[in-house]
Amino acid sequence: MLFQFAGGLGIFLFGIKYMGDGLQQSAGDNLREILNRFTSTPLRSVLAGIVVTALIQSSSGTTVLAVGLVSAGFMTLKQAIGVIMGANVGTTVTAFIIGINLGAYALPIIAVGAFCLFFSKRQFINNFGQIAFGFGALFYGLELMGKGMAPLQESPVFADLMLKVADQPILGVGIGTLLTMVLQSSSATVGILQQLYAQGSVTLQAALPILFGDNIGTTITAVLAALGASVAARRTAGSHVIFNLVGAVIFTVLLQPFTYVITNLSGYLGLNPEMQIAFAHGIFNLSNLLIQFWFINQIAYLVTKLVPGKESIIQYNSHLDTRIMQTAPSMALNQAKQELIQMGHFVEEEFKATFNYYEKQKDGDQTNALQLEEAVDNFDRRLTEYLMKLSTVNLTNNENEEQTSMMEMTKDFERMGDHCENIMENIQEAVRVEKKQLAKDKKEGKKSSREGKVLFDDDMVNMFNKVGKNIHDAIQAYESGDTELAQKIMKREEQINAMERLLRKKYTRMLNDGTGRPSDGILFVDIASNLERVSDHAAHIAEHVLGIRHEYQTPLIEREEWF
Repeated sequence: MLFQFAGGLGIFLFGIKYMGDGLQQSAGDNLREILNRFTSTPLRSVLAGIVVTALIQSSSGTTVLAVGLVSAGFMTLKQAIGVIMGANVGTTVTAFIIGINLGAYALPIIAVGAFCLFFSKRQFINNFGQIAFGFGALFYGLELMGKGMAPLQESPVFADLMLKVADQPILGVGIGTLLTMVLQSSSATVGILQQLYAQGSVTLQAALPILFGDNIGTTITAVLAALGASVAARRTAGSHVIFNLVGAVIFTVLLQPFTYVITNLSGYLGLNPEMQIAFAHGIFNLSNLLIQFWFINQIAYLVTKLVPGKESIIQYNSHLDTRIMQTAPSMALNQAKQELIQMGHFVEEEFKATFNYYEKQKDGDQTNALQLEEAVDNFDRRLTEYLMKLSTVNLTNNENEEQTSMMEMTKDFERMGDHCENIMENIQEAVRVEKKQLAKDKKEGKKSSREGKVLFDDDMVNMFNKVGKNIHDAIQAYESGDTELAQKIMKREEQINAMERLLRKKYTRMLNDGTGRPSDGILFVDIASNLERVSDHAAHIAEHVLGIRHEYQTPLIEREEWF
C-alpha cells in the first residue's frame, strides 16, 4: 500500500511539473511579459495571476515570479497582491482537470507524448509531447495513488481520524497545511483528497478543512523564495500568507453552511466525487478573492507594518511601446533611449551597492546589488528584443546607426552589471580566504588587526570612486549628448588603466615583502581587473557620444583561430 501510494504520488508530482515546464517553454518569456505589462490595475493583476497560473499549473510558480519581479522593482506590492489572489483561483484549474478522470486513457496519452518527444526534432512538437507526457503521467499517478489508498476504507484508525477532522475542523486545516508544505504542491493535496473522497474514505465535511489548509501550506514556497531577498519581496510573501490564512479562517468558521451549499450544488449539477472536490476548491478560492479583493490597500498597509524596512529598489517604469514602431520609428527610438538611460541608472545603483559591500561587507548591500543585477538583466532582455524588432522597420541611415549604437550600449550596461556581480563574488572569496587565514593565525598564536575582513585600501577606494564617476558621466553624456563630458571620461579611463597596473604592482611588492596575504591577491588583482573593465564599457559609451566607430578588419586566418 505504502509503495504504491508513494510511487503514484511521485509520478503525479512529476507529471504536474513536467506538464507545467512544457507549458512554460511553449509560452516562453510571455509569462513574465504578462505579469510585467498587464498589472496596471488590481483587476488586471488578478486576471494576469489567473492566466499565468493556469498556463504553468502552479500557483507557487506564479507567486515566485511575482516575488522576483517585485524584488527587481518591476512590480509594486499592490500589483503583486492582485497577482497572488489570481494565482489562487488559477490553481483550481488543475483540480478540475483531475476531476475529468481520464485515468483509463493515461497510458495512451503517455505514449503519444513519448512519441512526440523521441521521434520529432521540431520544438513545437517536443513541447506538445512534454505537455502530453506530463498530462498522462498525472492521471497514471492518480490511478496508482487511488489503488494504494483503497485499503484505508477498511482502516479503523484512519476512519477515527477522519471523524475527528469532521468534528474538529482546525485539525483538518493543520493536516492540509502540513501535507502541502511537505509535498510543495497544493494540487497534490487536492488530488489525494479527490481520490479519498471518491473511495468514500473521507466525508465532505472532513475533506473541506483539509482543502482550506492546503491554501496555507502552499505559501511556504513564496516564503522560501523571499528569504534573504529585499524588503519588498518579503512583504510580497507576507501578503500571500495573510491572504490565504484569512481565507482559511473565514471558511473554517463558515464550514457548516459552506458544506451545505457545496452538497446541494453538486447534487443539482450531477457532479462526480472528484469534481465535487474541484468545485468546492474553485468556489472557496473564488469567494475568498471576492471577499478580500476590496482590501488590497489594507493588506499592503498591514504587511508594510509587519515587515518594516526601507525598500532600496527604485521602481521600474517602462517606456517601450511596440505599437508606434511602424507609424513613428523616431519616437520608438526615443522610447528606447529613455529605457536605456533608466537601465544605466540601475547599473549605477548596482555599482554603488557593490562599493558599499566592499567598504562594509554587509549582506544587505550584497542583496541590493544582486536584485539590481536581476533588474539589469531584465532591461537587457526587453531592450534587445525591442531594438531587434525595430531593426525590421524602415529606418533612415541615421536612425539605423542610432539603433545599432543602442544595441551595443545595452550590452555595455549589461556587462557592467556582470562585472559588479564578479566583484561581489571576489569580495566574498577574499573574506572567506581572510577568515581562513585568521583562524590559522589564531591557532599559531599570531595577532591580526583585520578581524576576518578584507584589507581596506585607499588606492582601491580611489579606483572605485573614479570608475563610479565614469559610469555616472557616461549616462549623463549619452542623455545630453555632451561631447566635453565624454572626453573627460576618456581621459579618466587612461588614469583607471594606470591605477589597475599600479594595484597589481602593489600586491606583487607586498607579496615580496612578506606582508601580502592570499586575500589581498583577490582584492588587488581580480577586483581591480573587473573595475577596469567596467570603466572600459563606460568609455565605450563615451565613444558612441563622440561618434567614434571601430571597424574591425581582422584577417580571416586569425578569426578562424578563435574557434
